[in-house]
Amino acid sequence: MAALLSASPATPAGAAALERLRSWPGERRVAVGLSGGVDSSLTAALLVEAGWQVEGLTLWLMSGKGACCAEGLVDAAGICEQLAIPHHVVDFREHFRHQIVDFLVEGYAAGITPLPCSRCNREVKFGPMLDWAQRERGLPRVATGHYARVRHDQAGGRHQLLRGLDSQKDQSYFLYDLPQELLGRLVFPLGELTKAATRLEAQRHGLRTASKPESQDLCLADHHGSMKAFLDAYLPPRQGQIVLSDGTVVGEHDGIEHFTIGQRKGLGIAWSEPLHVVRLDGAMNRVVVAPRREAARSACVVGAVNWVSIAPPQQPLDVEVQVRYRSGPEPARLVPLPSTAADAAAGRPYRLRLEFAEPQFSITPGQAAVFYAGEMVLGGGLIQQA
Repeated sequence: MAALLSASPATPAGAAALERLRSWPGERRVAVGLSGGVDSSLTAALLVEAGWQVEGLTLWLMSGKGACCAEGLVDAAGICEQLAIPHHVVDFREHFRHQIVDFLVEGYAAGITPLPCSRCNREVKFGPMLDWAQRERGLPRVATGHYARVRHDQAGGRHQLLRGLDSQKDQSYFLYDLPQELLGRLVFPLGELTKAATRLEAQRHGLRTASKPESQDLCLADHHGSMKAFLDAYLPPRQGQIVLSDGTVVGEHDGIEHFTIGQRKGLGIAWSEPLHVVRLDGAMNRVVVAPRREAARSACVVGAVNWVSIAPPQQPLDVEVQVRYRSGPEPARLVPLPSTAADAAAGRPYRLRLEFAEPQFSITPGQAAVFYAGEMVLGGGLIQQA
């Protein structure tokens, strides 16, 4: 614990985070999900400094190179040694392969662009991590370095998911699929910190990860070297046609999985005006392209909806919607739809139609549409039809 005992006074943001943790209601025993990065490292350091009983928990998701594999395990172990807390490494490789790798491969092969991060948060990280912490260590809470916040609505009796204070780092988009029972047991100490404040606090604690650069890629892309390399390792080349909306052939491709909705560069075709990918036809193995003016969509259907902060609305509702992590919120009207038999059988009965105030570009099946009211995440689901 030498790093904490010798630490200089906290920054204003750090002091505020410590005060929130020290005044936390209920039990203050927690497993911290440690990836080996600066965010999770500081999460553990702040909790220790605030007097919580803390244990580190690292999920072993893949073998080999990459920040989330060998390097991450070493750094996570080093942080736990520095903070004098126990460290547990749990082998989740098979679970990760089934829930994320297989899910991605099947989705890309079918012509959709799956979003692995929200699924991973629910099916691999938070749920199973909390189950393990409770079962094996008797720890009732899990903390992570996500830039998001949870607020309990006393009147409504629900846990509400809020955006992180740092708009450039806010990760609430990837957390929309968490159920209420999980939200009530999560701790996000960095939710009201900026990334710059996190770096300063990590330096104050002398953490070995204070200056560690962030990975800019999806963990599987980082692991394999690129997303293309990951997909090539699982999907054989499948040559097909690049066509206009009327079926005119304008080029060829070696796999629809290498294209995304809205893509303009790298199509390998020459035309009288720039063309964008507007649809991936898995059944016909075709990439459909069109001029940008034909690529916008005024509405889309969203399924597998999770209502995270509010009860499912029964009437149309005006919301702000985010259809990509890096896109801004756009005004839209949400119209509930009857659920399909498949939705109901999967325990995901909520479907809706999103009607945008202004036509939107790059509406991508498989990606998430997340609904907001200001800073609050109302819910979200997966785009099914655009």
